[in-house]
Amino acid sequence: MLVKDESERFGVSSFKALGASYAIARVLAEHTSEPLAASWDQLRAQATQAPITLVTATDGNHGRALAHFAAALGVAAEVVVPAVMSEAVVAAIAGEGAQVIRTDLGYDEAVQAAAASVRPGSARVLVQDTAWPGYEVVPGWIVEGYQTMLEELEEQLDALGLAGPDLVAVPVGVGSLAQAVVTFYRQAERTASVLSCEPDTAACILASLRERTLTSVSTGSTNMAGLNCGTPTSLGWPLLCEGLDAAVAVSDEEAVRATQTLSGFGVRAGASGAASLAGVEAVLTGARSAERRVQLGLDEQSVVVLLSTEGSGGAGGLT
Repeated sequence: MLVKDESERFGVSSFKALGASYAIARVLAEHTSEPLAASWDQLRAQATQAPITLVTATDGNHGRALAHFAAALGVAAEVVVPAVMSEAVVAAIAGEGAQVIRTDLGYDEAVQAAAASVRPGSARVLVQDTAWPGYEVVPGWIVEGYQTMLEELEEQLDALGLAGPDLVAVPVGVGSLAQAVVTFYRQAERTASVLSCEPDTAACILASLRERTLTSVSTGSTNMAGLNCGTPTSLGWPLLCEGLDAAVAVSDEEAVRATQTLSGFGVRAGASGAASLAGVEAVLTGARSAERRVQLGLDEQSVVVLLSTEGSGGAGGLT
């Protein structure tokens, strides 16, 4: 079993930096009518020509990543946060230079509020990491940015003499990262099974798979704050419906135990990132685990990769 540790990605403790940075670059290219920047200097030059405000809602990591890159480029950022957001996370986002808008809303409602604050043709641009009908271009760019992690993973596995993973376990909120993983591993000659892992208090993907249609669920409090989302992304749902091999919901207690296990191996993952290990343990151990291993095509030689998507330490590599 291997861990893809994203805890120090660009210094913002999350894989979300990959999607946010790429989407910002695409937004700036569009607003300046120039090609996609090929260097940081070109990107900064485009930013000076586009006096825009980047707007998003977040349950933590996406908002911080957006704020970080906006500040680095000298672009204003406004981040709407739900009621359950901890003071520490709010402080981290504000510390990146964004204007934080506190609400008494849940995550899904905070997304709606952020979207409602943006008018077509204005200098305010919504950069949201979930999609709904009519808003799918920018979320698609964010998913493209996430593909970088998977390309790195392939290179790192190759360096270890491994052909590729047999199972990839991915933490799931709205499902954008899972969308990227399914897209990547359903390409020619890639055959990895994909397991989605989400909180049992916000299991919108699992509910949608059971109903065979995009389904929203009410969310509760969870220490997997980055996954506390009640509605799947509309852009990714068709791919997840057909492309996921298995899905599981895990408890806060299981996520905490997973963080402790990972810590013992030097991976300081947050609860959201450790959801992948909690999910693998739930599926591949205990009752019916032998049956599930057969269904997923796994044996003693199989390579299982956990995507540890956020945390407080590590170096973004394979551990």
